[in-house]
Amino acid sequence: MTALTRRSGRAELELAVEACRAACADAGLRPGDVDAMLSYHLGDSAPVVQVARALGVERLGWHNDIAGGGTQAASILGDAAMLIHAGLARHVLIYRALNGRSGRRMNTVSTGPQERLTYGLAGPIPLFALAATRYLHDSGLTEEHLHAVVAQSRENARDNPRALRREPLDLAGYLARPYVATPLRTVDCCQETDGACALLVSGELDGPRVRAVVRGGGPGCSSMDRGTDVGAIFSAYVAPMLWDASGLRPADVDVMLPYDAYSWLVPRQLEDFGLAARGELGDYLLERRHAWVNPHGGLLSEGYVHGLNNVAQAVRELRTGRHEVALVTGFGGSYGSAALLAA
Repeated sequence: MTALTRRSGRAELELAVEACRAACADAGLRPGDVDAMLSYHLGDSAPVVQVARALGVERLGWHNDIAGGGTQAASILGDAAMLIHAGLARHVLIYRALNGRSGRRMNTVSTGPQERLTYGLAGPIPLFALAATRYLHDSGLTEEHLHAVVAQSRENARDNPRALRREPLDLAGYLARPYVATPLRTVDCCQETDGACALLVSGELDGPRVRAVVRGGGPGCSSMDRGTDVGAIFSAYVAPMLWDASGLRPADVDVMLPYDAYSWLVPRQLEDFGLAARGELGDYLLERRHAWVNPHGGLLSEGYVHGLNNVAQAVRELRTGRHEVALVTGFGGSYGSAALLAA
């Protein structure tokens, strides 16, 4: 990863190249050893062919710029694994680079379908705030529980030198923060960050393994006029797929790195993946039994590289030897992805 900042003063191409060179060096490879490259973006990044040229990759094989945002954070691992399994690549370089604070910002009216403006949903935060309202009502969770998510995120980020938010946040401080769209306050929303992250997926090198990846979704908070439950996010649909594909069960997961673009997504995913029952969620959060979730602070506190930084942290966690199975996710409302990585 590059440093995470609120104003990089650098082009996305430069950020991408730095992160990609670091990933290759970490894997003990030269950029020229890479034979496939993948990235995802929302029209806010450096194209793969430009990054390959800047890296000095002279013979680039399979490559793709995938249109999409947070849903890709986990499933792009599946794309890489399929290329390797099909014999089309040996070493696949993945990156995400953006100036998400000083450049094109995602939390704006221009980033959502214009028909949503008819209902006052000016950008993603009002959309997912409406879904959050429904979920909090149904689950019985309150602003105290949202505070517990954010405060634990800050606590986890305290010793992370990459994290942009490391200061403690007590309940009074949380309640004093202004709303963006009720029930989401400013601190309930992820960072807007400049930076880049890269990963190298190989069919030949040692390291944590890609055990299973799934992608899917259904009607819900992205299609509120179609869904029977406007609080249903991607995890309601992909969790059963993940357990079926992997042969693992929730009890096998010992570190979870969910896409926490908004605080309420943490309990929602804990519930959907079978890691905490709805009836116990309130106490689970207030007693901070979720401290094992996003141990680096996640997107709420470390920074926001469209979820790929959470995947990078999953690799770090497995490399320590303290964990055996990591769950990572990619959120896009009712649609998304999930992956299980194994030591």
